[in-house]
This record gives sequence, C-alpha cells and structure tokens, in this order.
Amino acid sequence: MATSKPSISASFQFETMEETLDIKPQGEKLFIGIPKEIAFQENRIALTPDAVGVLVANGNHVQVEHKAGEGSNYSDQDYAEAGAKIVYDKAEIYKAPILVKSAPPVEEDLPFLQMNQTIISPIHLSALKKHHIETMMAKRITALSFENFKDDSGTYPIVRSMSEIAGSAVMLIAGQYLSSFNKGKGVLLGGISGIPPTKVVIVGAGIVGEFATRNALALGASVKVFDNNVTRLKQLQNNLGQRIWTSVLEPKILSKQLKTCEVAVGALSNEFGRAPVVVSEEMVAAMRQGSIIIDVAIDRGGCFETSELTSHENPTFVKHGVIHYCVPNIPSGFARTASQAISNVLMPLILDVSDEGGLEEMVWHNFNLREGIYLFKGALTDIYISQKFDLKFTDLNLLIASRR
Repeated sequence: MATSKPSISASFQFETMEETLDIKPQGEKLFIGIPKEIAFQENRIALTPDAVGVLVANGNHVQVEHKAGEGSNYSDQDYAEAGAKIVYDKAEIYKAPILVKSAPPVEEDLPFLQMNQTIISPIHLSALKKHHIETMMAKRITALSFENFKDDSGTYPIVRSMSEIAGSAVMLIAGQYLSSFNKGKGVLLGGISGIPPTKVVIVGAGIVGEFATRNALALGASVKVFDNNVTRLKQLQNNLGQRIWTSVLEPKILSKQLKTCEVAVGALSNEFGRAPVVVSEEMVAAMRQGSIIIDVAIDRGGCFETSELTSHENPTFVKHGVIHYCVPNIPSGFARTASQAISNVLMPLILDVSDEGGLEEMVWHNFNLREGIYLFKGALTDIYISQKFDLKFTDLNLLIASRR
C-alpha cells in the first residue's frame, strides 16, 4: 500500500510564540537598622561608618542604635557623619525592615522583631534555642546567616576572615600568657640566637591552623602541625610556600610532641556538630608546667578534653599546671579589625541586594546566597536546624520556584 505524501496548505502559517523572560526588577532602596549588641560579649559591628557612607550615598537609609559601634571604637558621630540616623530607642531600631547584626537574635530581641523582617546575622548553632527559631518562624522572618552563605568563588567569606583573625591572634595571645607578667613560664615566643626556638604544636590545618602557623614561623618558633586530612596538610604547605613538619593524628606521636611544647593550639572542627576531642586529659597532664593551650575550637566544644568555656573577662584557667585559654569569640577581642572584615563582605552584598530589588529577588538569581538562608518568610530552610529541634523543613529551591 502506497503511503500518501503530506499535503501543505498555502494558507497555513507558522508564527512564533511569545516568550516570557525573567526580567530583573528595578533596584529598591533599602531601610537598614543596626542595633547595639548586648549578648555573647560582642564588641563587633557588622557595618563600619565607611560602609554606611557608601550605602547612604547609593540612596539607602541606615539607622544605627546609640553606642552600637562603641565596642569597635566607632562613635555615634562617625556614623552620623557617614549619613546614618542615630536612634536612642531600641524598639525604634527594630522597626527597620532589614536588621544587620553582629550577634544572633537573643531572648531580649525577640519581642522587638517585626513581621516579614529580614535579618542578616551570625547563627551560632551551638547556642541556638528552639523557641528563638519558632518565634522567628511565627513572625515570617527571612534570615541569612554569616556562617553559611558563599561568595562567587564558592568559599565562606566571613568565616574565612574570622578564621584568619583568630589564627593570627593565637600567637599574640600565647606570647602574652607565656610572659612572666601573666604568671607564665617567662618564655619569649620565637627564636633567639643561641636559644632553642619555642615549640608550637598546632592541631588542625584549616584556615585557623594556617594563619597560626604563619605567625609562629614569622616569630621564629618551631612548628609542628597535625591533621587527619592529608590534602589539607599539602594545601597548608603549598600556601606557606615551604615544607614544614606535619603528621596525621596518631595519638603516640601527638602525645610525644605535646610533652615538649610550650604552646598547643586546637583548631580542629567538623563542618557541623561538635569538634572532635583528640587530646585526652592524660596527654594534657603530661605537658610541661606553664605551657599554654589555646582551644580555638571551643565554640564547637573544643578538641582538648580539659577545655572549659572561658570569657574575655576571665580568659584562662590552670589545669594540671597547664594554662588553658578557651574564649569562644576570639575575633571580638580585636573588634575593629573584625568589624572591618565583616563590613568588607556585607557592604557589597547589601548593595547587590538593593540593585536586585530586595533579598528575595536576589535569592532567585544568586545560588551561593541560598546556602546562607535558614529562614525564608517564616519557613525553616536549614536541614540541620530542623533535625536538631524536630521542626518542619522546607526546601528553599522549591519555595522560590513556587513563588514564580
């Protein structure tokens, strides 16, 4: 049977369908509030006067609570001259649609939070309470955490900056507590001609470990670095541009090195959850009298078994004759530098948010930013928080797609 050829009618026309493009909305001028922090011994401020000046020059409105910059040695006058409005009433500052904080919302902040507010702040998973999240969910808040959002290179820019500061500060702190004036051993941290160099053991080869190593080497100390991640140890050597003594975490080798060191630094941490405890009490008891342990991982529980949380007011305690420094928020002790580092990341981000027409619009275009969103219009979008507190989890990607 012969197949008939298809016939084409001359009256039949092909027309292109209209395509709906995702048009970028017009920029939106933002109204930002910066409260004074009252918790977590927080001295930092998330936006410096220079950053506020740039935001105001771009047409945004910024309110700063009275004395909010005091801990970082920024005066109200500095902010006023940058174009910010100084507010004396706590309730008034919290009326801003966007809050930029250098500490997480705490109990005292909750009554002041507004419906549909946007909060950009740290999250401090270890100190988080269930009813804080529930209150924020009820107020349909959108929240972006410092710790989890990524930049275009796929790194965590604020975490990296804070880790660089903490790592650099570690050797300054060690030097301070080894001196005779602080009832230390009376040892100068570094290398002096004719005297064996001070011995430093660093557990953890991440960013904190790298910057602690840089500073210890610069002072002339002898440095030994432990980590279970061999790739990270290679990366450390590549970044330093020199071969240094490294080892995987083998208890006998670690114990032997700790026995003879003056400074031990704990800089190991898991991405989520508690830091691994790799130095036992027995190992600490075998260390030299007057040596110092600085446990930078204390905000995740610490990696020395003898570590206990201390504060900037009472930073050290002595156990088994060893000085322990276990302050969780080391960068807050160098608040001005830390504020500048945070501000350098947040100011361009907020300008982008303004250009994109608000955070919700920017989240649609910016995939790296999505990683930092843990609440979106009251929906909990962080799987770890939902598992920790047994709260309903909503996938942020599905939420965004459903709103289009």
